[in-house]
Amino acid sequence: MSRDAGQRIADLLDAIERCQRYATALASEGESLADMAEDAIERNLQIIGEAANHLPAEIIDAHPEIAWPQIRGFRNILVHQYFGVDVEVVRDVVESYLPPLAAALRQQRRNGQL
Repeated sequence: MSRDAGQRIADLLDAIERCQRYATALASEGESLADMAEDAIERNLQIIGEAANHLPAEIIDAHPEIAWPQIRGFRNILVHQYFGVDVEVVRDVVESYLPPLAAALRQQRRNGQL
């Protein structure tokens, strides 16, 4: 079953929100909690990369400020080179790159350009 652009945007926004929520646990004193948060964030970043890969060109083209190829590429790194993932890079992605992505997607939603 194929998902339309509106559903993909909803998937992206949900995964972004989860990443941001789980990021607070990365600094947890409990090693198990921090490990679970890292795993959960990495999974949601994979979802973000996959959903972004299936957005229509009109949405991608409307937001050249977003690093779309890097989003898709990071998903591939998380899936295929999982052994080299640095938690600090993951944290930087969540803090620096997800907020502008969420803003662009919300703008698409508001403009009804789905």
